[in-house]
Amino acid sequence: MDQRPFFFKRFALFHHRSTMKIGTDAIMLGRWVEVNDDDEVLDIGTGCGLLPLMLAQKGIKSADAVEIDKDSCDEAAQNFSNSAWKSRLFAINDDVKHYVERCTKKYDLIVSNPPFFFGDNIPEKEKKGLARHTNTLSYNDLLVSVKKLLKPDGRFALVLPARESLTFLKDAENQGFFLEKEMKIVPIEGKEPNRINMQLVVNQVDKVVSETFVMRHPDHSFTKEYKEFLKDYYLD
Repeated sequence: MDQRPFFFKRFALFHHRSTMKIGTDAIMLGRWVEVNDDDEVLDIGTGCGLLPLMLAQKGIKSADAVEIDKDSCDEAAQNFSNSAWKSRLFAINDDVKHYVERCTKKYDLIVSNPPFFFGDNIPEKEKKGLARHTNTLSYNDLLVSVKKLLKPDGRFALVLPARESLTFLKDAENQGFFLEKEMKIVPIEGKEPNRINMQLVVNQVDKVVSETFVMRHPDHSFTKEYKEFLKDYYLD
């Protein structure tokens, strides 16, 4: 197995021990989320720590990264320590359902690339299943935890498959969240969106800001918009 790190422009990550490898879903979410210099951020299910590193590059005050899997958490801690923002990023080996009971701080921004498999659609590898199956973290559990940890004017940003996002938004509405903005991600021009970036808040919004983003042309080459969108992260 190739043990070399994955290189971005301003940081590199090892992701070989993590339950989930570096993928487009998290990269698109990390680029899409807007941050402020004084944001205190929480990443739920950080894996190898990609999202905190992407947001640190943009400029945040700090990020706590909760991860239930010890190997993944150790790898995230290593990646944070190797980065230019090591004093601002903290990996925490815990289940967010337990973390919320002992955490005394509130966050300006919470991000997550959460589990989304249902029923019999369970990955074969148990560790990967922990990261991707809602048996360990249901949407309702996630929303309840976020609501307890979020500041009154805070934002919650996540990415989900388009179909699962419909179920999630119903659960979110029941928990008192409102969709503030979304990005519908089209994998190939002419296809339907297969991923949705969403940002939710606990205050009523007048209008949802919605955009559609196409990643690839029919020949599978990346669109100009995709290259421009990620130019600050991907190596040339």
